[in-house]
Amino acid sequence: MLIESFLRYLQNEKNYSSHTVEAYKNDLQCFKQFVSGDETFNPRTIDAVIVRRWIVSLMEEEYSPLSVNRKLSSLKSFFKYLCKYKEIEISPVKKIVGPKTNKPLPYFVKDAEMERLLMRLETEDTFEGKRDRAILDLFYSTGIRCAELVGLSDEDVDFGTQLIKVTGKRNKQRLVPFSKPLKEVLQIYLTTRNEKIQVGDKQRFFVRKNGCSLSNSVVYHIVKKRLSEAPNLSKKSPHVLRHTFATSMLNNGADLNAVKEILGHASLSSTEVYTHTTFEELKKAYHQAHPRA
Repeated sequence: MLIESFLRYLQNEKNYSSHTVEAYKNDLQCFKQFVSGDETFNPRTIDAVIVRRWIVSLMEEEYSPLSVNRKLSSLKSFFKYLCKYKEIEISPVKKIVGPKTNKPLPYFVKDAEMERLLMRLETEDTFEGKRDRAILDLFYSTGIRCAELVGLSDEDVDFGTQLIKVTGKRNKQRLVPFSKPLKEVLQIYLTTRNEKIQVGDKQRFFVRKNGCSLSNSVVYHIVKKRLSEAPNLSKKSPHVLRHTFATSMLNNGADLNAVKEILGHASLSSTEVYTHTTFEELKKAYHQAHPRA
């Protein structure tokens, strides 16, 4: 049967996990049951009308848009497989679009909470304290990604021009400005690092106490640990601080295109999600403050 051969293809040729193959199987069985029940299932008789009716039936059964789209994705992969092996000529689902899903808004830390956290870190007179303070402030003040911070070398940070050369996705480089307060924080860390840590010729800017480079996972745990010191934060990661930077910039009147360039986004649509966050804040403030809200 064609469904079984497709599942074997996923497992043996695509090396999908048994859990993933089982998910595909359940989605296709769901479609098969809708189309033919206990009768013989013939994919060659399927057209776009039948698929759309199936989508409507799933929505009526109160499946979430996310679940419906996952099932539709499984069906598209199945028919793409049938086309590849000449079982059918044209996929009936190729041009079908699933229901729209509401993307969750980016989670961010409020500016006042972030400032309190950074001030608490100033009291730690250790190498790790000064390093972690510099890491959090750099994320918050520039919005760079975790991998971009990990990859920074000494020569990438220009204190004279207050610019950081960042190597982003697909090795694209961009210059990101930083403020005088951040400059002071970075210089304090750098002085402490050079006094207490043995450095090499091509020194990574941020290092561990033993002089080794940081990894993405180590930076993630540093940020998670430090953000845990602030109450009422449900999410704690470097990306949350990237969201925090973008939201703060837009809340304070920054141009959307300027934020796009600083973040290194390929398209404006990636940056526009933060405008929705700022609008949500405005709506919240309105409903809290206006007497007729």
